[in-house]
Amino acid sequence: MNKYIDLIQQTFDFPTKEFAVENNQLTFNGVNLMEIIETYGTPLKLSYLPKISENIQNAKTYFGNAIEKHDYKGQYTYCYCTKSSHFSFVLDEALKNDIHIETSSTFDIPLVRSLYEQGKINKQTYIVCNGFKRELYKQYITELLNDGFVNCVPVLDNLSEIDYYLEHVKVPFQVGIRIAADEEPKFGFYTSRLGVRYNDIIKLYEEKIKDNPNVSLKMLHFFINSGIRDTAYYWSELTRFIQKYVDLKKVAPSLDTMDIGGGWPIKTNVFFDYDYQYMAEQIIKNIKWMCAKNNTVEPNIFTEFGSYTVGESGAVLYSILDEKLQNDKELWYMIDGSFITQLPDSWGLNQKYIMLAVNNWDEEYHNINLGGLTCDSMDYYNSEAHQFNIYLPKPDNGKKQYLGFFHTGAYQESLGGYGGIQHCLIPAPKHVIVDRDTDGSIKHWLFAPEQTSDSMLKTLGYR
Repeated sequence: MNKYIDLIQQTFDFPTKEFAVENNQLTFNGVNLMEIIETYGTPLKLSYLPKISENIQNAKTYFGNAIEKHDYKGQYTYCYCTKSSHFSFVLDEALKNDIHIETSSTFDIPLVRSLYEQGKINKQTYIVCNGFKRELYKQYITELLNDGFVNCVPVLDNLSEIDYYLEHVKVPFQVGIRIAADEEPKFGFYTSRLGVRYNDIIKLYEEKIKDNPNVSLKMLHFFINSGIRDTAYYWSELTRFIQKYVDLKKVAPSLDTMDIGGGWPIKTNVFFDYDYQYMAEQIIKNIKWMCAKNNTVEPNIFTEFGSYTVGESGAVLYSILDEKLQNDKELWYMIDGSFITQLPDSWGLNQKYIMLAVNNWDEEYHNINLGGLTCDSMDYYNSEAHQFNIYLPKPDNGKKQYLGFFHTGAYQESLGGYGGIQHCLIPAPKHVIVDRDTDGSIKHWLFAPEQTSDSMLKTLGYR
Protein backbone atom coordinates (compact mmCIF):
# COMPACT_ATOMS: atom_id res chain seq x y z
CA MET A 1 0.00 0.00 0.00
CA ASN A 2 1.28 3.49 -0.90
CA LYS A 3 1.02 5.44 2.34
CA TYR A 4 0.67 9.21 2.57
CA ILE A 5 3.83 9.42 4.70
CA ASP A 6 5.76 7.59 1.94
CA LEU A 7 4.57 10.12 -0.63
CA ILE A 8 5.69 13.08 1.46
CA GLN A 9 9.06 11.57 2.34
CA GLN A 10 9.72 10.68 -1.30
CA THR A 11 8.68 14.12 -2.56
CA PHE A 12 10.38 16.32 0.05
CA ASP A 13 13.35 16.29 2.36
CA PHE A 14 11.09 15.44 5.29
CA PRO A 15 10.83 15.97 8.24
CA THR A 16 11.78 19.67 8.19
CA LYS A 17 12.58 22.23 10.85
CA GLU A 18 8.89 23.14 11.13
CA PHE A 19 7.16 19.86 10.36
CA ALA A 20 7.42 16.32 11.71
CA VAL A 21 5.14 13.33 12.22
CA GLU A 22 4.57 11.58 15.54
CA ASN A 23 2.13 8.67 15.83
CA ASN A 24 0.83 9.41 12.32
CA GLN A 25 -0.03 12.99 13.32
CA LEU A 26 1.58 16.20 12.11
CA THR A 27 3.41 18.58 14.43
CA PHE A 28 4.01 22.24 13.55
CA ASN A 29 7.03 23.76 15.29
CA GLY A 30 6.65 21.05 17.90
CA VAL A 31 2.95 21.75 18.43
CA ASN A 32 0.66 18.68 18.35
CA LEU A 33 -2.03 19.87 15.96
CA MET A 34 -4.48 17.09 16.78
CA GLU A 35 -4.40 18.21 20.39
CA ILE A 36 -5.30 21.73 19.27
CA ILE A 37 -8.12 20.39 17.07
CA GLU A 38 -9.49 18.17 19.82
CA THR A 39 -9.49 21.13 22.21
CA TYR A 40 -11.04 23.78 19.95
CA GLY A 41 -12.52 22.04 16.89
CA THR A 42 -12.30 23.23 13.29
CA PRO A 43 -12.17 25.40 11.32
CA LEU A 44 -9.59 27.39 13.23
CA LYS A 45 -6.74 29.80 12.64
CA LEU A 46 -3.60 29.32 14.67
CA SER A 47 -0.79 31.75 15.49
CA TYR A 48 2.47 30.34 16.86
CA LEU A 49 4.08 33.39 18.47
CA PRO A 50 7.68 32.18 18.95
CA LYS A 51 8.12 32.02 15.16
CA ILE A 52 7.74 35.81 14.99
CA SER A 53 10.66 36.42 17.34
CA GLU A 54 12.71 33.68 15.68
CA ASN A 55 12.43 35.28 12.23
CA ILE A 56 13.20 38.76 13.52
CA GLN A 57 16.31 37.54 15.29
CA ASN A 58 17.36 35.57 12.22
CA ALA A 59 17.13 38.68 10.01
CA LYS A 60 19.15 40.71 12.50
CA THR A 61 21.77 37.97 12.48
CA TYR A 62 21.91 37.79 8.67
CA PHE A 63 22.44 41.54 8.30
CA GLY A 64 24.76 41.67 11.30
CA ASN A 65 26.94 38.96 9.77
CA ALA A 66 26.96 40.77 6.43
CA ILE A 67 27.91 44.09 8.02
CA GLU A 68 30.75 42.46 9.93
CA LYS A 69 32.00 40.46 6.93
CA HIS A 70 32.21 43.52 4.67
CA ASP A 71 33.31 45.98 7.39
CA TYR A 72 30.25 48.07 6.63
CA LYS A 73 30.05 51.36 8.57
CA GLY A 74 26.28 51.90 8.65
CA GLN A 75 23.84 50.35 11.13
CA TYR A 76 20.88 48.04 10.48
CA THR A 77 17.36 48.73 11.77
CA TYR A 78 14.48 46.24 11.59
CA CYS A 79 10.98 47.69 11.12
CA TYR A 80 7.77 45.68 11.20
CA CYS A 81 5.28 46.48 8.43
CA THR A 82 2.04 46.65 10.43
CA LYS A 83 -0.29 46.10 7.47
CA SER A 84 0.78 42.44 7.33
CA SER A 85 -1.11 41.85 10.57
CA HIS A 86 -2.36 44.51 12.97
CA PHE A 87 -3.32 42.11 15.77
CA SER A 88 -2.12 43.06 19.24
CA PHE A 89 -0.55 39.66 19.89
CA VAL A 90 1.60 40.07 16.77
CA LEU A 91 2.84 43.55 17.71
CA ASP A 92 3.39 42.51 21.33
CA GLU A 93 5.58 39.59 20.26
CA ALA A 94 7.45 41.53 17.59
CA LEU A 95 8.22 44.45 19.90
CA LYS A 96 9.98 42.14 22.35
CA ASN A 97 12.85 42.14 19.85
CA ASP A 98 13.94 45.80 19.85
CA ILE A 99 12.33 46.67 16.53
CA HIS A 100 10.64 49.69 15.01
CA ILE A 101 7.42 50.23 13.05
CA GLU A 102 6.37 51.07 9.50
CA THR A 103 2.83 52.34 8.93
CA SER A 104 0.82 52.61 5.73
CA SER A 105 -2.49 54.35 6.47
CA THR A 106 -4.40 56.68 8.78
CA PHE A 107 -5.58 54.29 11.48
CA ASP A 108 -2.09 52.92 12.01
CA ILE A 109 -1.39 56.07 14.02
CA PRO A 110 -4.01 55.46 16.77
CA LEU A 111 -2.50 51.96 16.96
CA VAL A 112 0.92 53.58 17.51
CA ARG A 113 -0.61 55.77 20.21
CA SER A 114 -2.05 52.72 21.94
CA LEU A 115 1.32 50.96 21.91
CA TYR A 116 2.94 54.05 23.42
CA GLU A 117 0.31 54.32 26.17
CA GLN A 118 0.95 50.66 27.05
CA GLY A 119 4.71 51.25 27.26
CA LYS A 120 5.41 48.97 24.28
CA ILE A 121 7.20 51.75 22.37
CA ASN A 122 8.67 55.13 23.30
CA LYS A 123 9.13 58.48 21.63
CA GLN A 124 12.51 57.39 20.28
CA THR A 125 10.98 54.43 18.38
CA TYR A 126 11.17 54.91 14.62
CA ILE A 127 7.72 55.29 13.06
CA VAL A 128 8.26 55.21 9.29
CA CYS A 129 5.03 56.56 7.77
CA ASN A 130 4.47 55.33 4.23
CA GLY A 131 1.58 55.52 1.79
CA PHE A 132 -0.37 58.14 -0.13
CA LYS A 133 -1.68 60.29 2.72
CA ARG A 134 -5.11 61.85 3.03
CA GLU A 135 -5.67 64.82 5.33
CA LEU A 136 -6.34 62.87 8.54
CA TYR A 137 -3.24 60.70 8.13
CA LYS A 138 -1.09 63.82 7.73
CA GLN A 139 -2.82 65.37 10.74
CA TYR A 140 -2.08 62.34 12.92
CA ILE A 141 1.56 62.30 11.80
CA THR A 142 1.85 66.01 12.57
CA GLU A 143 0.43 65.44 16.06
CA LEU A 144 3.00 62.72 16.72
CA LEU A 145 5.79 65.06 15.65
CA ASN A 146 4.48 67.95 17.75
CA ASP A 147 4.12 65.59 20.73
CA GLY A 148 7.82 64.72 20.67
CA PHE A 149 7.96 61.49 18.67
CA VAL A 150 11.35 62.54 17.38
CA ASN A 151 11.84 59.55 15.11
CA CYS A 152 8.50 59.70 13.36
CA VAL A 153 9.55 59.96 9.71
CA PRO A 154 6.86 60.78 7.14
CA VAL A 155 7.99 59.33 3.82
CA LEU A 156 6.94 61.75 1.10
CA ASP A 157 4.88 60.05 -1.59
CA ASN A 158 4.35 63.07 -3.84
CA LEU A 159 5.63 66.59 -4.43
CA SER A 160 3.02 68.43 -2.37
CA GLU A 161 2.78 66.25 0.76
CA ILE A 162 5.52 68.15 2.58
CA ASP A 163 3.55 71.42 2.34
CA TYR A 164 1.17 70.23 5.07
CA TYR A 165 3.98 69.40 7.50
CA LEU A 166 5.80 72.67 6.83
CA GLU A 167 2.61 74.53 7.74
CA HIS A 168 1.54 72.50 10.79
CA VAL A 169 4.59 70.93 12.44
CA LYS A 170 5.98 73.28 15.10
CA VAL A 171 9.21 71.44 15.93
CA PRO A 172 12.23 70.36 13.88
CA PHE A 173 11.44 67.12 12.05
CA GLN A 174 12.82 64.63 9.56
CA VAL A 175 11.32 63.29 6.35
CA GLY A 176 12.03 60.55 3.85
CA ILE A 177 11.31 60.40 0.12
CA ARG A 178 9.97 57.31 -1.59
CA ILE A 179 11.26 56.56 -5.06
CA ALA A 180 8.77 55.48 -7.71
CA ALA A 181 10.51 52.31 -8.86
CA ASP A 182 10.00 50.69 -12.24
CA GLU A 183 7.91 47.53 -12.10
CA GLU A 184 8.82 44.16 -13.59
CA PRO A 185 8.38 44.02 -17.39
CA LYS A 186 5.46 41.60 -17.02
CA PHE A 187 3.56 44.01 -14.74
CA GLY A 188 0.43 45.82 -15.91
CA PHE A 189 2.17 49.21 -15.90
CA TYR A 190 5.71 50.52 -16.12
CA THR A 191 6.26 52.62 -12.99
CA SER A 192 4.85 52.29 -9.47
CA ARG A 193 1.93 54.59 -8.68
CA LEU A 194 3.58 55.23 -5.28
CA GLY A 195 6.53 57.51 -4.68
CA VAL A 196 8.26 60.40 -6.42
CA ARG A 197 9.76 60.13 -9.91
CA TYR A 198 13.55 59.74 -10.01
CA ASN A 199 13.90 62.97 -11.98
CA ASP A 200 11.91 64.99 -9.41
CA ILE A 201 13.67 63.92 -6.20
CA ILE A 202 16.59 66.33 -6.13
CA LYS A 203 14.30 69.14 -7.28
CA LEU A 204 11.89 68.36 -4.41
CA TYR A 205 14.77 68.48 -1.93
CA GLU A 206 16.23 71.71 -3.23
CA GLU A 207 12.93 73.59 -3.51
CA LYS A 208 11.16 72.53 -0.30
CA ILE A 209 13.66 71.03 2.16
CA LYS A 210 17.19 72.34 1.65
CA ASP A 211 16.72 75.90 2.88
CA ASN A 212 14.06 75.23 5.52
CA PRO A 213 15.62 75.07 9.02
CA ASN A 214 12.65 73.14 10.45
CA VAL A 215 12.98 70.06 8.24
CA SER A 216 15.81 67.74 7.26
CA LEU A 217 16.00 64.85 4.82
CA LYS A 218 16.73 61.63 6.69
CA MET A 219 15.84 58.75 4.38
CA LEU A 220 15.52 57.60 0.79
CA HIS A 221 12.97 54.79 0.46
CA PHE A 222 12.84 51.95 -2.07
CA PHE A 223 10.34 49.14 -2.61
CA ILE A 224 9.44 46.84 -5.48
CA ASN A 225 6.43 44.54 -5.58
CA SER A 226 8.31 41.37 -6.47
CA GLY A 227 10.33 41.61 -3.26
CA ILE A 228 13.97 40.97 -2.48
CA ARG A 229 14.89 38.17 -4.86
CA ASP A 230 18.05 37.11 -6.66
CA THR A 231 16.98 38.29 -10.10
CA ALA A 232 18.52 40.60 -12.68
CA TYR A 233 15.48 42.88 -12.27
CA TYR A 234 15.98 43.28 -8.50
CA TRP A 235 19.71 43.98 -8.69
CA SER A 236 19.20 46.42 -11.54
CA GLU A 237 16.58 48.41 -9.64
CA LEU A 238 18.60 48.32 -6.40
CA THR A 239 21.67 49.62 -8.24
CA ARG A 240 19.63 52.43 -9.76
CA PHE A 241 18.29 53.28 -6.30
CA ILE A 242 21.76 53.33 -4.72
CA GLN A 243 22.98 55.64 -7.48
CA LYS A 244 20.15 58.07 -6.75
CA TYR A 245 21.06 57.92 -3.05
CA VAL A 246 24.70 58.88 -3.68
CA ASP A 247 23.62 61.64 -6.07
CA LEU A 248 21.17 63.02 -3.50
CA LYS A 249 23.69 62.73 -0.67
CA LYS A 250 25.98 65.17 -2.52
CA VAL A 251 23.42 67.96 -2.06
CA ALA A 252 21.67 66.69 1.10
CA PRO A 253 24.25 66.17 3.88
CA SER A 254 21.58 65.21 6.44
CA LEU A 255 20.61 62.16 4.36
CA ASP A 256 22.04 59.13 6.16
CA THR A 257 19.55 56.27 5.76
CA MET A 258 18.56 53.95 2.95
CA ASP A 259 15.26 52.08 3.43
CA ILE A 260 15.25 49.05 1.14
CA GLY A 261 11.64 48.19 1.99
CA GLY A 262 10.21 44.73 2.51
CA GLY A 263 9.68 41.64 0.48
CA TRP A 264 11.85 38.94 2.00
CA PRO A 265 10.00 35.79 0.96
CA ILE A 266 8.64 33.12 3.28
CA LYS A 267 8.35 29.38 2.85
CA THR A 268 5.24 28.64 0.79
CA ASN A 269 6.68 25.34 -0.38
CA VAL A 270 8.49 22.55 1.46
CA PHE A 271 11.07 22.79 -1.39
CA PHE A 272 11.97 26.36 -0.29
CA ASP A 273 15.67 27.12 -0.83
CA TYR A 274 16.04 30.92 -0.48
CA ASP A 275 19.48 31.85 0.90
CA TYR A 276 18.80 34.74 3.31
CA GLN A 277 22.43 35.12 4.37
CA TYR A 278 23.63 35.33 0.77
CA MET A 279 21.04 37.98 -0.10
CA ALA A 280 21.87 40.10 2.96
CA GLU A 281 25.56 39.92 2.05
CA GLN A 282 24.95 40.86 -1.58
CA ILE A 283 22.82 43.86 -0.58
CA ILE A 284 25.47 45.12 1.84
CA LYS A 285 28.25 44.42 -0.67
CA ASN A 286 26.48 46.32 -3.47
CA ILE A 287 25.72 49.36 -1.32
CA LYS A 288 29.26 49.48 0.05
CA TRP A 289 30.84 49.15 -3.41
CA MET A 290 28.75 51.91 -4.97
CA CYS A 291 29.30 54.24 -2.02
CA ALA A 292 33.06 53.70 -2.24
CA LYS A 293 32.96 54.29 -5.99
CA ASN A 294 31.21 57.64 -5.40
CA ASN A 295 33.13 58.68 -2.26
CA THR A 296 29.91 58.54 -0.23
CA VAL A 297 29.56 57.69 3.46
CA GLU A 298 27.88 54.30 3.82
CA PRO A 299 24.24 54.79 4.90
CA ASN A 300 22.28 53.17 7.70
CA ILE A 301 19.95 50.50 6.34
CA PHE A 302 16.29 50.02 7.26
CA THR A 303 14.10 47.10 6.22
CA GLU A 304 10.31 46.81 6.57
CA PHE A 305 9.60 43.10 6.74
CA GLY A 306 5.92 42.22 7.08
CA SER A 307 5.17 38.78 5.67
CA TYR A 308 8.63 37.62 6.74
CA THR A 309 7.90 38.70 10.31
CA VAL A 310 4.49 37.13 10.79
CA GLY A 311 3.68 34.88 7.81
CA GLU A 312 5.32 31.68 9.01
CA SER A 313 3.62 31.92 12.42
CA GLY A 314 0.17 31.22 10.94
CA ALA A 315 -1.84 28.14 10.03
CA VAL A 316 -5.44 27.31 9.15
CA LEU A 317 -6.83 23.91 10.12
CA TYR A 318 -9.88 22.28 8.52
CA SER A 319 -11.77 19.02 8.68
CA ILE A 320 -13.24 17.18 5.71
CA LEU A 321 -17.04 17.23 5.83
CA ASP A 322 -17.70 14.89 2.93
CA GLU A 323 -16.30 13.58 -0.34
CA LYS A 324 -18.03 13.89 -3.70
CA LEU A 325 -17.18 12.13 -6.96
CA GLN A 326 -18.48 14.54 -9.59
CA ASN A 327 -17.47 12.56 -12.70
CA ASP A 328 -15.26 9.60 -13.49
CA LYS A 329 -12.08 11.20 -12.17
CA GLU A 330 -12.75 14.40 -10.15
CA LEU A 331 -13.01 13.57 -6.47
CA TRP A 332 -13.77 16.45 -4.11
CA TYR A 333 -13.07 16.81 -0.41
CA MET A 334 -15.43 19.45 0.99
CA ILE A 335 -13.83 21.42 3.83
CA ASP A 336 -15.62 23.11 6.75
CA GLY A 337 -14.52 26.58 5.64
CA SER A 338 -13.91 28.75 2.59
CA PHE A 339 -10.78 29.64 0.64
CA ILE A 340 -12.31 32.86 -0.66
CA THR A 341 -13.08 34.22 2.80
CA GLN A 342 -10.38 32.62 4.96
CA LEU A 343 -7.40 32.35 2.59
CA PRO A 344 -8.22 35.10 0.08
CA ASP A 345 -4.71 35.23 -1.43
CA SER A 346 -5.17 31.64 -2.60
CA TRP A 347 -8.18 32.80 -4.58
CA GLY A 348 -7.29 36.36 -5.61
CA LEU A 349 -3.57 35.88 -6.32
CA ASN A 350 -3.41 32.12 -6.86
CA GLN A 351 -1.06 32.04 -3.89
CA LYS A 352 0.07 28.56 -2.89
CA TYR A 353 0.67 27.55 0.70
CA ILE A 354 2.18 24.51 2.34
CA MET A 355 -0.73 22.05 2.59
CA LEU A 356 -0.38 18.84 4.61
CA ALA A 357 -2.62 16.26 6.23
CA VAL A 358 -2.83 16.59 10.01
CA ASN A 359 -3.64 12.93 10.70
CA ASN A 360 -3.89 9.49 9.05
CA TRP A 361 -0.33 9.60 7.67
CA ASP A 362 -0.25 5.79 7.61
CA GLU A 363 -3.25 5.56 5.28
CA GLU A 364 -3.29 5.17 1.51
CA TYR A 365 -3.37 8.47 -0.42
CA HIS A 366 -5.23 9.63 -3.51
CA ASN A 367 -5.56 12.64 -5.79
CA ILE A 368 -8.34 15.05 -4.74
CA ASN A 369 -9.67 18.59 -5.16
CA LEU A 370 -10.54 20.74 -2.16
CA GLY A 371 -13.85 22.61 -2.19
CA GLY A 372 -14.97 25.45 0.05
CA LEU A 373 -18.40 26.19 1.49
CA THR A 374 -19.42 29.24 -0.53
CA CYS A 375 -21.60 28.91 -3.62
CA ASP A 376 -18.86 30.51 -5.75
CA SER A 377 -17.35 28.26 -8.41
CA MET A 378 -13.91 29.72 -7.63
CA ASP A 379 -13.93 28.52 -4.01
CA TYR A 380 -11.50 25.65 -4.53
CA TYR A 381 -7.85 24.65 -4.15
CA ASN A 382 -6.51 21.98 -6.50
CA SER A 383 -2.76 22.39 -7.04
CA GLU A 384 0.39 22.97 -5.07
CA ALA A 385 3.46 25.08 -5.77
CA HIS A 386 5.53 22.07 -6.82
CA GLN A 387 2.90 20.14 -8.80
CA PHE A 388 -0.54 20.41 -10.42
CA ASN A 389 -2.22 17.96 -8.06
CA ILE A 390 -3.19 17.59 -4.43
CA TYR A 391 -2.87 14.35 -2.54
CA LEU A 392 -4.37 13.53 0.85
CA PRO A 393 -4.95 10.34 2.82
CA LYS A 394 -7.90 8.09 2.03
CA PRO A 395 -9.11 7.35 5.57
CA ASP A 396 -10.36 3.86 6.26
CA ASN A 397 -13.21 2.76 8.54
CA GLY A 398 -14.89 6.16 8.66
CA LYS A 399 -11.94 7.98 10.24
CA LYS A 400 -12.15 11.78 10.28
CA GLN A 401 -9.62 13.58 8.09
CA TYR A 402 -8.03 16.89 9.04
CA LEU A 403 -5.68 19.07 7.02
CA GLY A 404 -3.76 22.29 7.45
CA PHE A 405 -2.53 25.22 5.38
CA PHE A 406 0.67 26.67 6.80
CA HIS A 407 2.57 29.97 6.79
CA THR A 408 -0.69 31.86 6.32
CA GLY A 409 -0.09 34.48 9.03
CA ALA A 410 0.23 37.59 6.86
CA TYR A 411 -2.63 39.61 5.33
CA GLN A 412 -5.32 36.90 5.26
CA GLU A 413 -7.45 38.19 8.15
CA SER A 414 -7.52 41.78 6.93
CA LEU A 415 -8.09 40.82 3.29
CA GLY A 416 -10.85 38.42 4.35
CA GLY A 417 -12.63 41.14 6.33
CA TYR A 418 -12.00 39.88 9.87
CA GLY A 419 -15.10 40.38 12.01
CA GLY A 420 -17.13 41.73 9.10
CA ILE A 421 -19.36 40.40 6.34
CA GLN A 422 -17.92 37.71 4.12
CA HIS A 423 -19.12 35.87 1.05
CA CYS A 424 -22.24 33.74 1.69
CA LEU A 425 -22.08 34.89 5.33
CA ILE A 426 -19.36 32.33 6.03
CA PRO A 427 -18.21 33.15 9.59
CA ALA A 428 -14.64 34.01 10.50
CA PRO A 429 -13.22 30.89 12.19
CA LYS A 430 -12.06 30.74 15.78
CA HIS A 431 -8.51 31.95 16.36
CA VAL A 432 -6.13 30.15 18.72
CA ILE A 433 -2.83 31.56 20.02
CA VAL A 434 0.05 29.19 20.79
CA ASP A 435 3.08 30.25 22.81
CA ARG A 436 5.75 28.72 25.02
CA ASP A 437 6.44 29.25 28.73
CA THR A 438 9.91 30.08 29.95
CA ASP A 439 10.55 26.37 30.45
CA GLY A 440 9.68 25.69 26.79
CA SER A 441 6.34 24.02 27.47
CA ILE A 442 3.52 24.80 25.06
CA LYS A 443 0.51 26.84 26.11
CA HIS A 444 -2.49 27.87 24.05
CA TRP A 445 -5.66 29.89 24.42
CA LEU A 446 -8.64 31.11 22.44
CA PHE A 447 -8.13 34.65 21.13
CA ALA A 448 -11.50 34.88 19.38
CA PRO A 449 -14.43 32.47 19.04
CA GLU A 450 -16.07 31.74 15.71
CA GLN A 451 -18.03 34.70 14.39
CA THR A 452 -21.72 34.57 15.32
CA SER A 453 -24.83 35.19 13.27
CA ASP A 454 -25.85 37.96 15.70
CA SER A 455 -22.67 39.93 14.99
CA MET A 456 -23.29 39.66 11.24
CA LEU A 457 -26.95 40.65 11.51
CA LYS A 458 -25.97 43.67 13.59
CA THR A 459 -23.49 44.77 10.92
CA LEU A 460 -26.16 44.30 8.26
CA GLY A 461 -28.69 46.41 10.14
CA TYR A 462 -31.00 43.62 11.36
CA ARG A 463 -30.28 44.20 15.06
